[in-house]
Amino acid sequence: MVALPLASSHRRWFQTLLEFHLPQLHHLNSYPSHITEDLCLSLLSFCSKPKSARQRICVHSPIIKLCFHDHLSLNNHLLSLYSKSCGVGTARKLFDELTNRDVVTWSTIISAYSRVKNHEEALGLFKCMLTRSPLTGPNEFIYSSAICCAASLRLLDLGAQIHAHVQKRGFETNAVVGSALLDVYSKCGGFQEASEIFASMGDRDVVSWTTMISALIEAKNWVGALRLYLLMIEGGTSPTEYTFAKLLTACGCFFGLRVGMMLHAHLILWGMELNLVLKTALVDMYSKCHRMSDALKVFLQTADSDVMLWTAMISGHSQAERYQEAITMFRDMKDAGVTPNSFTYSGVLSACSSAPEPELGRQIHCRVIKAGLEDDVSVANALVNLYAKHSRDLDDTVRAFAAIVSPNIVSWTAFMAGLARHGLEQKVLLALVEMRLTGVEPNSFSLSTVLSSCNSVEALAHARKLHSYMIKTKVDASDLAAGNSLVDVYARFGRVDDAWAVARTMMARRDVLTYTSLAKGLNQVGLHRRALDMIAYMHEEDLSIDGFSLACFLSATAGLAAMQSGKQLHGFSVKSGLLSWISVSNGLVDMYGKCGSVEEAGRVFAAIEEPNVVSWNGLISGLASNSRFVEALSAFEDMRLARAQPDGVTFLLVLYACSHGGLPDAGVEYFNSMQESHGVAPQQDHYVCLVDILGRAGRLEEAACTIQMMPFQPDALVYKTLLASCKQHGNMVLGECMARKALEIDPSDPAIYVLLAGIYDDAGNVEWAEQTRRMMRERAKRKSLGQSWL
Repeated sequence: MVALPLASSHRRWFQTLLEFHLPQLHHLNSYPSHITEDLCLSLLSFCSKPKSARQRICVHSPIIKLCFHDHLSLNNHLLSLYSKSCGVGTARKLFDELTNRDVVTWSTIISAYSRVKNHEEALGLFKCMLTRSPLTGPNEFIYSSAICCAASLRLLDLGAQIHAHVQKRGFETNAVVGSALLDVYSKCGGFQEASEIFASMGDRDVVSWTTMISALIEAKNWVGALRLYLLMIEGGTSPTEYTFAKLLTACGCFFGLRVGMMLHAHLILWGMELNLVLKTALVDMYSKCHRMSDALKVFLQTADSDVMLWTAMISGHSQAERYQEAITMFRDMKDAGVTPNSFTYSGVLSACSSAPEPELGRQIHCRVIKAGLEDDVSVANALVNLYAKHSRDLDDTVRAFAAIVSPNIVSWTAFMAGLARHGLEQKVLLALVEMRLTGVEPNSFSLSTVLSSCNSVEALAHARKLHSYMIKTKVDASDLAAGNSLVDVYARFGRVDDAWAVARTMMARRDVLTYTSLAKGLNQVGLHRRALDMIAYMHEEDLSIDGFSLACFLSATAGLAAMQSGKQLHGFSVKSGLLSWISVSNGLVDMYGKCGSVEEAGRVFAAIEEPNVVSWNGLISGLASNSRFVEALSAFEDMRLARAQPDGVTFLLVLYACSHGGLPDAGVEYFNSMQESHGVAPQQDHYVCLVDILGRAGRLEEAACTIQMMPFQPDALVYKTLLASCKQHGNMVLGECMARKALEIDPSDPAIYVLLAGIYDDAGNVEWAEQTRRMMRERAKRKSLGQSWL
């Protein structure tokens, strides 16, 4: 052993350093007169956590000056010190200067790069060691670090190569290496190889068991993971916090509350300290099981908390649709002095979007900018979603989307949803094209968003193109979101056979939304009996009827005037508790009204706690369609007294009641009050009703003036309405004028000819009547001429 005397220049430094560390160096009774390697090693051991960079340099400097720089053990200690205290870059400089290296040297530098997740450089050093130091074979720690780096980079082939090297060196039975091999195979999808390695391990430690449990959870073999945990306990291996954390994750995804509570009991029985890892795992499990009260108990059980725990609580409240609680938790987090991260902001912005609290979302947007997290994709996506759902100004959505450097599929989907909300159908389709040009392919949710925006007749062609794309790519109609959207768009355009084909022949499974869209589409084209048949299909597939589907089935019974079927559905709504749904109650009011049971409709309406405009419209419609016109108008007055806001449909029903009830003055008054008193602008149908009211009352000139004063171009229907009144009151001159104007718009409509011929018959002009009928037949023949493609 080399011993050098202390020079005066070094004595002062060593005196200071020894005064600091002498209490720990119990084997030194006095200041040494000579420096030895053992003394330097002792000092380095107690400088593993120095308080300043100066002290680190002070340890290294005399080693160089005293020519100990080639001492292998000292250099290894220095390398470890620098890697842990000064960063891997400084440690690498020292490593490159070393001429003498052993397995500990290589292990230290490779582990250092692995710890900072610079996996590529760690693997590069591993390969360099194999080539430059063939006589210095890797130990279990080097193999473990290299295998873990391959696992993190998902390099299965490299992991297999290292595995072969491990087998040649005889390390396959080592627990540390075995656990690393389990990790690489499980992360890279080699679950069969992972199982074989685990089965061949003779000495399994808790790391091996936990890694294999994690592998099974990654493979979604939930039952296998739980069975392995039980075998682990039976074998006498005590689980760690990480074992429980992994299993609790599986409870949130598959096992549910019962197994989660069992694991919670187990960790208490094992005497586990409730640290942050376990607290976060338990809070996450209870949150996913929608047991926020239990999650809160765990959260408050100890004072320890970090940003991940707070974020788990915020996300849990959002998942349970307790958005205000999520926002309150975010405020409490700020008061506790915990700085939110990108996941926190993403979660609370989602809560603001669903609450809805758009103004608070804007304030949090400002906090995001101050925190410098506006470039984070998850936060930016939450902002796009917030503005897309709630901002009246489309520019807010556009700016939020444009700020994302590399939009992903979530970004594009939220952006397209914002465009669809503003009715920009063509821009949605253009955004889809642009998205694909950037290399981002649509998924089921983005396709669903685009399909839901297809509202014009021209968009049906685009829906068919998207249908073809879904068939050609992996995103096919077997996916529920995409399949349901496709069914819905075909049903909305009356293409019920296409909708049925998608639902029954392309979709692997269906849900209640599928059959609701089908029933709604069938009702729109008048196929009410087929709409009711959807109940049997739902029963076959064990699907429960919800409030929306039941409302569609009630609409079908109303269209068929099938009182008996309607009563059965009424009974089902009472038993299932769906009668509390406003849509179901409204459907019952409409059904009973159309079936002629006005009293029953009134009883159902009276049971509605807060009737909306649809409820009132159903009641007024039932009364008016059953010739109880005065009661219908009385119901409208009750509606006004209840401060319910009438809509355009309400006034169509009121005007109908006035027309058929012989109340022209009341009808004119109601028409004039639409815009003045209720802010409802009269549309074409309202003018048709007003013309009908005046025409039936014999006020034909007034009706003609109404047509001339219409703020838009009259259609054939309004002229035919007045033509019918002219026939009723025998006004041939005005009738001929109305017929001529109607024929200019639709010369092939036989109803116009029939009404005009009837006017001539009533006036005794049989020849003109016959000539009019002859013209109608000639028009019909001319219209029926066709052309064959063959």
